[in-house]
Amino acid sequence: MSHTVADQFVETLHAAGVRRIYGLVGDSLNGITDALRRHADIEWVHVRHEEAAAFAAGAEAAVTGELAVCAGSCGPGNTHLINGLFDCHRTRVPVLAIAAQIPSAEIGRNYFQETKPDELFRACSDYCELISQPEQLPGVLETAIRSAIGRRGVSVVVVPGDVTLRSSVGSGSKPAGLRLAAPVVTPAPAELAALAAFLDAGRKVTLLCGRGCAGAHAPLMRLAEALQSPIVHAFGGKEHVEWDNPYDVGMTGLIGFKSGYKAMMDCDTLLMLGTDLPYRQFFPEHSRIAQVDIRPENIGRRAPLELGVIGDVGATIEALLPLLGRRAEPAHLRASLAHYTKSREGLNDLATGKPGEGPIHPQYLTKVINERAAADAIFTFDVGAVSIWAARYLEMNGHRRLVGSLAHGSMANALPQAIGAQASSPDRQVVSMSGDGGLAMLLGELLTLVQLKLPVKVIVYNNGSLGFVSLEMKGAGFLDFGTDLQNPDFAAVARAIGLHAQRVEDPGELEAAVADIFAHPGPALLDVVIDAQELSMPPVVTASEVKGFSLWSATAVLNGRGDEVLDLLTDGNFFKNLLGSA
Repeated sequence: MSHTVADQFVETLHAAGVRRIYGLVGDSLNGITDALRRHADIEWVHVRHEEAAAFAAGAEAAVTGELAVCAGSCGPGNTHLINGLFDCHRTRVPVLAIAAQIPSAEIGRNYFQETKPDELFRACSDYCELISQPEQLPGVLETAIRSAIGRRGVSVVVVPGDVTLRSSVGSGSKPAGLRLAAPVVTPAPAELAALAAFLDAGRKVTLLCGRGCAGAHAPLMRLAEALQSPIVHAFGGKEHVEWDNPYDVGMTGLIGFKSGYKAMMDCDTLLMLGTDLPYRQFFPEHSRIAQVDIRPENIGRRAPLELGVIGDVGATIEALLPLLGRRAEPAHLRASLAHYTKSREGLNDLATGKPGEGPIHPQYLTKVINERAAADAIFTFDVGAVSIWAARYLEMNGHRRLVGSLAHGSMANALPQAIGAQASSPDRQVVSMSGDGGLAMLLGELLTLVQLKLPVKVIVYNNGSLGFVSLEMKGAGFLDFGTDLQNPDFAAVARAIGLHAQRVEDPGELEAAVADIFAHPGPALLDVVIDAQELSMPPVVTASEVKGFSLWSATAVLNGRGDEVLDLLTDGNFFKNLLGSA
């Protein structure tokens, strides 16, 4: 058999460090999948939906920092990748997608399953090109690899199945020419001097930190000490800056703490470090703001800046520290820390459970998960209410990892991301914190866990509702509509599939059940029936939202749903949160 384009494709991926590809087989992928079978040095990770393949690849890239790959056959096979690739693209993780195409001679004739993938994928990628001739392969594929690694984003290579079966032409680069190291960017001396002067002029400086602070924990602590600054983090920064941090005053944003919000609103000087927090209403209007980011397009698009600096957070701080004068006014830091302590008061009030006194509070469930999980566990979590409990109750330590759909906000991300995390980190505990709506959307991926023997632990937050959507409707004064979920017994479904599974409704059984699921050597699922009326309030509730809740209450009563209002009225935590946040 001659050396084919598919052989060259697989060899190039292996040289770039790729060790697995997530996807579903299909006739237009036959050349590549057969080459994978024959070469046997890249694993084919067979998922049940291509969207899951893209999410899994994104999680692998997030956890390892290395290039990850997903693939889809022509037409629907690769268009299914798009949602997961949007998540990868917006999270800025290095992912290569292989989008197979119909036979090259049929392109443009409205052939069976014909789409225009080289056009469709441009919105969710930095690089997207069609290979129509064998001669193109080395240049296009290698450029795609370098773009994904160097830009930390998505590349898409579109290739007709018949082209992969042709004889290869030319040779490719050696591994050292493909495995690019990330550059370390330090601002010029003039920019560093300007940033130092900007910070020295501030009396009440607050630091807002995001995922760009990865690897910069030690210099960040020294910066906060020098400036006597509270550290507020976006969700993406939690795993990188929250631990061993005496300057931490919590998270800001829609699911953050009031203390994080207040530390930003009370400052006269805000320094944004590696964050692109999208919620403009959480930025101070009358403070001086500077921003440091490696990506120039992130700078200044959330709030007007006095100074913008391109650079790696860690390298920038290291170069900046010798230029700073030490702050002698810790009052802003002390006040922010005191407010953080107050904001966390009562956080554990509902993180408890008594036997026979259900329903189970999601706060309690998350606290138990946090206490029982491994010190280096990787947590994936669905969007909505589950992400709130993850943000508030999971404790970071510098070894644990958090993977979610933080920028794209897609449902159904947790389980497929857990697949990618577990496949690439087989010796670590991986916990999927799945909402009932998210799990149901890609329920077939439970079959993937069984077939591939991936020991992911799936914890289902089962409240029979799209809970966060329901909260948003109530906050706007609408009756919640279309948010109820008629769920099965997820544990029974899981057992039928072949997973070890339990269902828990009594708080008294929860700790033992979590311990049992975590101790099981293979894939396991715990279906936890939680309080359907639990409200997760944002750090600040506006007057319009208070009005919205009042309007919802009146409308609910008039429409014969007064029992729902009564459930909330008898929950003192509701008004404590509502009025305490306003």
